[in-house]
Amino acid sequence: MSEHHLHGQIVQLAGRRDGGGKLLQKALDRRHDLEIRQFDKARTTDAVRALWKEYLARGEIPGAYWAAITHPATDWALVQEIFGEVHMLSHLVGQSNRADIRRLCQLEVDLAARDEIAAAQELRIREVMEQRDALQAQNRAIAAARALTVAANVAVEPETDRDNRKSLETRLAREQAHAEALDEKLAILLQASTRMSRELEAETTRRQIAEAELAAVEAMLADGRDGEVGDASLAADPVSLDGRTLLYVGGRPRQITNLRRFARDRGGRLLNHDGGIEDSLSLLPGLVGQSDLVLFPVECVSHEAVNMVKRCCETTGKTFRPVRTASLASFVHAVLPMKSSVSVGQNV
Repeated sequence: MSEHHLHGQIVQLAGRRDGGGKLLQKALDRRHDLEIRQFDKARTTDAVRALWKEYLARGEIPGAYWAAITHPATDWALVQEIFGEVHMLSHLVGQSNRADIRRLCQLEVDLAARDEIAAAQELRIREVMEQRDALQAQNRAIAAARALTVAANVAVEPETDRDNRKSLETRLAREQAHAEALDEKLAILLQASTRMSRELEAETTRRQIAEAELAAVEAMLADGRDGEVGDASLAADPVSLDGRTLLYVGGRPRQITNLRRFARDRGGRLLNHDGGIEDSLSLLPGLVGQSDLVLFPVECVSHEAVNMVKRCCETTGKTFRPVRTASLASFVHAVLPMKSSVSVGQNV
């Protein structure tokens, strides 16, 4: 049975009042019992809406969603409002994934162009080296002919001998100057080729990282859960956090809610520090002490915050991991190695 077919069967089951529909209702009530008890304190529609907004701001969506739409004080207008907000959240993951795909496609185009330039440089270098070898062989032949002419001491007119020797010397000097010019040109081409090789290697590394990040997001989306995992499937999730606590330092404020929801839905907890913009750096040692893994996006965090994170992790024996960008894809890729043993201060 495909994921889509299974989804349809469960939807039909949820619409029935008997049998599996009641069991599904009870299962969801048990799972979100904590949120239901919190929402029971609300007596009016406005109180339910205010409590829902509070949970939404913290990124704690699934339990609050179920408690709000099943609350006796929730009217149809509030149900539509809540459903609309959750529906729009589902687009954020897809938007981030599409941006990563576009970036990967551009990287592949750039890498192909650099491959062509590198191949052309290598071909030109081989041609120049062949020309240089040919000129060196020609110079050796001219030098040998000159030596033979002097040694043979053939019986020719002195004037003719001087003219021939002068002609040979002029030709030899010209060929030597040409060879030196080719050597200089070859050195310049070799330097350019070395630089292109380094840039190509760096570009290949960036593409591999982008492909790994995209693969991590695609693996997450292939589960068909769109950011929610159940108790039974949590253990099989390749990104299951198993109750671990993550600390995310820096990043973009509008992305923190998605990261916190991602961690929570996979059995973990995400703490956040903005890297010193509004939060004091003095809070970092305490947050590091509460965390199992510290992450920070290298493109969106201050040097002071990074240096303090590294010092705190070395002091407390915690693991820190730089993240390439502040996107959800880079975050998922950085969290994937959580199940394996990671040494202190490992950089990925």
